[in-house]
Amino acid sequence: MYSAVGIINRKRLGEALSRDEIEYFISGYTDGGIPDYQMSALLMAICINGMTSEETYNLTDVMLRSGDTLKLDTIPGCKLDKHSTGGIGDKTTLIIGPIAAALGIKTAKMSGRGLGATGGTIDKLDSIPGFSSALSMERFTEVLNDVGFTDCAQTLSLAPADKKIYALRDVTATVESIPLIASSIMSKKLAIETDGILIDVKCGSGAFMKDEASAEALAREMIGIGRSAGRRMTAVITDMNEPLGYTVGNSLEVLEAAALLRYFAGNEADTGLFPAEPDERLVRLVTELSVRLLMMSDSIASELTGDVREKHAHEEVERVLTSGEALSKFRAFVKAQGGDDAFIDDPSMMSVGAFTIDICADRDGYISSCDAERVGEVSMLLGAGRQTKDDEIDSGAGVVVHCHVGDSVKTGDRLMTLYTGKEDKLSGAAEAARGAYNISGDRPCVGDIINLVVED
Repeated sequence: MYSAVGIINRKRLGEALSRDEIEYFISGYTDGGIPDYQMSALLMAICINGMTSEETYNLTDVMLRSGDTLKLDTIPGCKLDKHSTGGIGDKTTLIIGPIAAALGIKTAKMSGRGLGATGGTIDKLDSIPGFSSALSMERFTEVLNDVGFTDCAQTLSLAPADKKIYALRDVTATVESIPLIASSIMSKKLAIETDGILIDVKCGSGAFMKDEASAEALAREMIGIGRSAGRRMTAVITDMNEPLGYTVGNSLEVLEAAALLRYFAGNEADTGLFPAEPDERLVRLVTELSVRLLMMSDSIASELTGDVREKHAHEEVERVLTSGEALSKFRAFVKAQGGDDAFIDDPSMMSVGAFTIDICADRDGYISSCDAERVGEVSMLLGAGRQTKDDEIDSGAGVVVHCHVGDSVKTGDRLMTLYTGKEDKLSGAAEAARGAYNISGDRPCVGDIINLVVED
């Protein structure tokens, strides 16, 4: 017979736990038999001593089996999922989902809401007039089958053990553990029975993983878990040392995603908020992730291998963008989940904060760095994010970034414009924003947004 104290002690001593021990502890905590203080002790022991790959897989599987799973076997075709570990201005799901759907890949997504500086995809989608992120499992599968892309709020019935444990980790300083991060993410991803998962692991000042070594370690841990569960897996480690694209905030990011799809389809529409031509780093990332999804799918002839396969994937992604097929899928996705797709042609339908202030350069030079985490915090102060889970979101609040690393600026040039629906939020956010940019006399070296692709 197992005991909670004995299991805690074994992990405190750095010993590996068996699957039965992990199942005993997680099941006991989920049903209320094991109290918070004992779960906290085990989490801290894991945080300090780590877990083997086998332990991490077993922890993931036990949390996965604590709730329901969503079976997609009645839906024909290749079903894939795409996950980001979270960044500042990361609206890639809104663009990649429609691209993948246009390529014949069914992309099944359940996303979260934002807490802290990192925004949540569901908050962005909920800023679309009429859009519903609360779908029944039946409606989820209908939209996925009909449109090829769906994204809704995570249901409480999927991996409930993880939800309960994560709430405890957040207040016990046990978030920063690769086995705990990997098992938390993968228990929810594996609960939706797709054929494979593409993971975008963010790395840098605006990401949870601050350096490439830890980002790669997390990527390989998640790939190992996924492969043990029989899924196709690819991870892409991407730079998050400055905000992605021009916008940070809910309505603003939706407008930028729609503008990018319109631009490539030849239906350029000026929002008056940011340039009509898409940000190069955003295009590069969206293209790379879409290519990787396509290469994971069954949509490319099996005889194509290596560089030929990758070249063909690039051509196919470009084709569905420029033909307008991806834009059409975006419209269909919005409508299928109750949204009014007219905002795509009339951006004024989207809420944007009425109170604004510009943050300007105080000297001539080159942008040498932009603190992505600071920009995310500014967006949160404006009302675009939550400091606590009960905070209300201001959909129109956020930041428009006018300059990126490597750009030349003159004194007085706009660096950022802040938007909010509450005027009293401007001064504090503006004060924080003034420390986000560094300007130097020399042009910095600007690296690729793609750091590393991990496939094994």
